[in-house]
Amino acid sequence: MDPRDQLTELEKSGLLRSLRTLESSTGPKITRDGSELWNFASNDYLGLACHPTIREAFHEGLDLWGHGAAASRLITGSQPPHRIFEEQLAVAKGTDAALLFSSGFALAVGVVPALVGKGDFVLMDKLSHACLIDGARLSGATIRVFPHNDTRRLAELLKSIREKESDARILILTESVFSMDGDLCPLQEIIDLKDHHNALLLLDEAHGFGVLGPSGMGLAEELGVQNRVDFHMGTLSKAAGLAGAYLACGSAWQEWLVNRARSFVFSTAPPPALAHAATRVLELIRSAEGDALRRRLRENIAIFRPDGPDTPIFPRILGENDMALRASAALESGGFLVPAIRYPTVPRGTARLRVSLSATHQGGVVADLKTRLDRLV
Repeated sequence: MDPRDQLTELEKSGLLRSLRTLESSTGPKITRDGSELWNFASNDYLGLACHPTIREAFHEGLDLWGHGAAASRLITGSQPPHRIFEEQLAVAKGTDAALLFSSGFALAVGVVPALVGKGDFVLMDKLSHACLIDGARLSGATIRVFPHNDTRRLAELLKSIREKESDARILILTESVFSMDGDLCPLQEIIDLKDHHNALLLLDEAHGFGVLGPSGMGLAEELGVQNRVDFHMGTLSKAAGLAGAYLACGSAWQEWLVNRARSFVFSTAPPPALAHAATRVLELIRSAEGDALRRRLRENIAIFRPDGPDTPIFPRILGENDMALRASAALESGGFLVPAIRYPTVPRGTARLRVSLSATHQGGVVADLKTRLDRLV
């Protein structure tokens, strides 16, 4: 089929997307198509994407180490800023080692196939992010999907596999905070199950890092179970306000991934200036200032959700694509950027508005948006 015909079909079904360029830097308020909008679309949960301290650290990294690594980490691309960030992150996560990747997607499609393969099993939550799904598919392992947060079904799958395949490697994949619903995984139960059945757990803390836990290290830290998670995955592109991703794990696993994670082996290293800034971000997130930002974020969350998890993601499920698009357009005309999320990002029939809160949002603006949403839907 001609791609133009395919694009027409997407448009008819309300699934056509296009790139729209901002005329400003990101922040609580942005400019797009000449209009100023309150930005409730980004994942800049702590407002660090334009934080002056992080900007200064990035400039410092440029002066010290330059803007390009020019090679993969295994050739000449591994520089002190990469190592320093990994060492400090491992300390923060309570692991022996860590590894920096260029993006969360690159991490998933490199790490999962390096951990499991033919004859092994991947058990994953139905609402796991697309990068985890693609990583599982690339691995060649047998994939079993359990209903969202259904630990009873997970237990059944683990028991069934172990009865038949006592030596197979089993890798469980889930998110701590689910990106489109804002709910939490039942982490304690999952850890107990994986330990009982001798499985491994890769926990994606993309939307928990910086937001949850006494020092912002995520749900595992908040529950006091960091030492029981085999692989801590996270991104620097959300609450950290930068780009890139990390995996924190045991030192033997880290060494294995350096040799076998193809997206690591065959990719140019992240810019050293970015790695330098990432270390400063990590320090800030774990500092008193980071704690103050989390308190401010929780105050905004309480406006939307007085009771429940302290996560900054709020979906308003409308069902049909055109309904979500119309609602998003109505909010935009009122000065609020709230995106319409549709298939394949979410399952068919669950199109929604997705509100992302930041510590830098003013409480009155958050309350105004909630009132407008309640009137719309």
